[in-house]
Parts: sequence; C-alpha cells; structure tokens
Amino acid sequence: MPLLFAVVMTVGMWLGYQLRENTTGAVGFMTNTKSNSLQEILNLVQNKYVDTVSIDSLKETAITEMLTHLDPHSVYIPASELEGVNEDMQGNFMGIGVEFQIFSDTVNIVNVIEDGPSYKAGVQVGDKLILVNDTAKLTGKKIGPDDVKKHLRGPGGSEVKITVLRGGQLKTINIKRGIIPLPSVDVAYMIDTATGFIHINKFSETTYPEFMAAIEKLQGKGMQKLVLDLRGNGGGVLQQAANIADEFLDNDKMIVYTQGSKAPKAEYRCSKDGVFEKGKLTVLVDETSASASEILSGALQDWDRATIIGRRTFGKGLVQQQFPLSDGGALRLTVARYYTPLGRNIQKPYNKGIDNYEDELMQRFHDGEVVHGDTSVPKGPAFKTKGGHIVYGGGGITPDVFIPFDTTSQPKQVLQLYMKNTLNNFVYEYYIQNRGYLQTIKTPVELYKQFKPGEKEWQQLTEFAKKDTIDLSTVNATAKADMLKKIQSLMARQVWRAEGYYEVSNETDPMIRKALEEMK
Repeated sequence: MPLLFAVVMTVGMWLGYQLRENTTGAVGFMTNTKSNSLQEILNLVQNKYVDTVSIDSLKETAITEMLTHLDPHSVYIPASELEGVNEDMQGNFMGIGVEFQIFSDTVNIVNVIEDGPSYKAGVQVGDKLILVNDTAKLTGKKIGPDDVKKHLRGPGGSEVKITVLRGGQLKTINIKRGIIPLPSVDVAYMIDTATGFIHINKFSETTYPEFMAAIEKLQGKGMQKLVLDLRGNGGGVLQQAANIADEFLDNDKMIVYTQGSKAPKAEYRCSKDGVFEKGKLTVLVDETSASASEILSGALQDWDRATIIGRRTFGKGLVQQQFPLSDGGALRLTVARYYTPLGRNIQKPYNKGIDNYEDELMQRFHDGEVVHGDTSVPKGPAFKTKGGHIVYGGGGITPDVFIPFDTTSQPKQVLQLYMKNTLNNFVYEYYIQNRGYLQTIKTPVELYKQFKPGEKEWQQLTEFAKKDTIDLSTVNATAKADMLKKIQSLMARQVWRAEGYYEVSNETDPMIRKALEEMK
C-alpha cells in the first residue's frame, strides 16, 4: 500500500505539472505577457546608459509623474516614508516620549510626555540632547528633525542611551522605548457651566474612542451644548468620522456614501442611538479643514443638526485606498468620490493641473474670500435641506456663519516668525528663564489672568528675532497686540500642552465667541 500510494502521488504531480505548462489560462494574477515599455526603458538605462544612475530614483520619478495626470490625491509612498505615514493613521509609534526643537544648532527637549519612557527615566524639559548611544552626535548645523527621530525611535522594549546637557553638566540616561500615543483629540474641557469644547486634529484609527471618552467626560460635568472644532483638521480615516457623526444624528440617517466607476456605491448610515443627538451643536471649520472633516461637517449641515461657523473648507471629496507594493512602498489611489447625504460632492476642481490646485488656497487670500465672505462664489449645484437651508457642492463646505481671517495681524514679519520657528523658540527660552515664576501658576485660566505679556516681552521678542534677521520695528499695533496674545497662548501650551493652548487662546477667539452667541 505505501508503494502504491507513492506511485499514484508521483504520477499525479507529473500530470499536474504538464497541465500547468500546457494551459494558457494558468497565467498568474497581475502577470503581463506583453512587453512593458516602461520596464524596457528602465532596463536599457540600467544596462546601457553612459553614467551610473539610481534606477529606484528613476522609478519613483516616473510613478510620481504618472500619478500627477490622475488627481491631486493619488500618491506613491516610498518604503522609507511608509512607516511614518502609517504611524500617523494608527495613532501611535514606538519611541521615548519627548518633544524637541532645534535651535542654536542644538536639540532642546521642550516637553516630556507624562508617564512615558523618558519621564520615568528622568529626562527633563530644558535638557539639551548631545549624544545617542555614545556614537550619534546630535549637534551642529546639519542636524535635522528626521535625523533626531531616526536615532530616538525603535522597536518597543529596546533600550537607547542618551547624553544630555543639564545645568552645564553632561548626564547619561538609559531609556526603554515604548508606545507613544499620537492623540487626535487635543483637548476636551468646559468653556462654561453648560458648554463643552472638543478639538480634533485628525481622524486616525483611535479618534472615535478618544472622542467618546472626551464627550462622556464633559457630559459628566453637565455639558448641554458643544463646540466641535475641526479647524486645521486635514482628515484621515473615513469610518472614524462616520462613527462620530452617528453620535449626533438619530434613526438610520445617511451620513455619507461613496461611489466610483469601479467601486460600487457604499453607504454609511447611523446604526445606533447617539450620545449627543439633542444638545445644541456648533462646528468650527476653516480653509484647512478637509476630507473626513468635510464628511462630518457636511452630514451635520445637510441634516440641519449643527451650525457650521468659519470659512469655506478645503474641498476634498475623493476617497483613497492604500495598496502595498513589492518594493516595500505603497500606492494611495483614488478609488471613489464621497457624497454628503443630500448628494453633494464637495471636491473642488483639479482639471487645471496640480500646481493650480495646490495654489487655490492662496488664491482665496488674493481674491479676498477669506476676508470678505460675500466674495465666495458657489462652486457647484445648490441643494436644499429639510429645514429650507441652501447648501452647495463642488468646492468645500460653505459655513452657515462666516468669520473672516484677520489679515491685519499677519504682516510679512509676523509670518517670518512662524516660518523660521522664531516665535516658538522665543517662548521656550522665556519659559526656561522664568520657570520658577511660571510653575507657581496652577491652571491655564490662572495663566490667562496673571501672565499678561506687554512692552517688556515685546522688546525681548524684537531682540530675539534679530538673530533670525527679522525686523519687528515697523509692525503695526494690531499685529503687535495679536502677537502678545499669541505668546500667552504658546506659553500655556509650553506648560500644559494642547489643553493649555486652547483654554487660553479660546478666551479671545472670535469664532468661539460667535459659537457661544449662536447657541444662546
């Protein structure tokens, strides 16, 4: 019997091999039996070209150029960048748990995440990072943020030794790397006894559970009204935005649907009772609110559930799906368009090329749209909500209440303070020099009342800015006053991170004031 079994198996294997060789239908998936001109050219360049060239670089260039003829959001992600891109969507990464800034050619530790690996190992705000594992020198003009991250990040549980300069003395610290969260819900606090505030900076895989924890905390404090801030939120995971919309809308209301020429219609509907279906709701947006932010604000606007306040959103109504590639990279390809419940596709036009598309936000400033809302011409067809409101598709979500951008507070010199990171560096240096006083202030509200930057701080900033060749002597009074308020907000962030920043900046924010008026 064993011999008979072996003979039968051998004959079967031989017949299978012959059938595979002779059957034309055996061509594998994604196999192209025809000549590929692109691959032929790359082979000829590699084998015949007069100089040595990087074929991988040529491939990336060819792929990138090809994708520019599709749409602005189909992109190739090289293997070297994929981990960082995925980490942002996952909502965490492996590292040591510090925030840093580079100035004066030195890496300065500006924040240590509480209860993180560095916190437990004894790293302190104000430490200057000099060496990693005794070999990687982290000082000098050529050092950049990516170089620092490369040395500090690594597998969870692995150890890294850093050398820091503290109080003029070198100190060696051993740290075991761990999971570092990348929160998408920056802050959740009560503006007053009845009104909560939540800011979401992106939609990652952890956003919905973060949001639920935040809103339940606020409801426990008596929240009856909510300001949801989506300004600066460039989007992310569609399902997370849909889950949050479900908490505001009742029954089985449509939230969003997607459809493409090769992708069947997919509907996202409410499926459960929401935790905040009845309370008054305002949503803050601006020209940098995009994608999933527009899904959420668009659904709430279509169902007359919230008052949208701010400026017209970015206008991204395309859905991407990420496909892994054999080189370790990935292709993020547009596969469908998304539509709000009323059928609005809010994707702004991109038929005039990538450069024109990317410059569209700047064009809004040049046209005056961000300053005067009535200069904004509807970019698509009109739709009417059940409540009788007219809304438009084809170019972002137009808010119900327009709040202008204050261009008088943003002269060229002030913009340079941000572009060169001068303002953040000044605030950090000020904190280090005045740490004793600032640590006596216990809450952001106390800081807002007690720390009032004035002429003294302005003169200090003026001198500090000269190091970066920025002349503040001609800055107008409006911009000066705004900058002093910004110093106050950034100091709150230095002490209490995002929570402190929003609690202080919201005290004078015109959108916040308008939101509170709308909900009275």
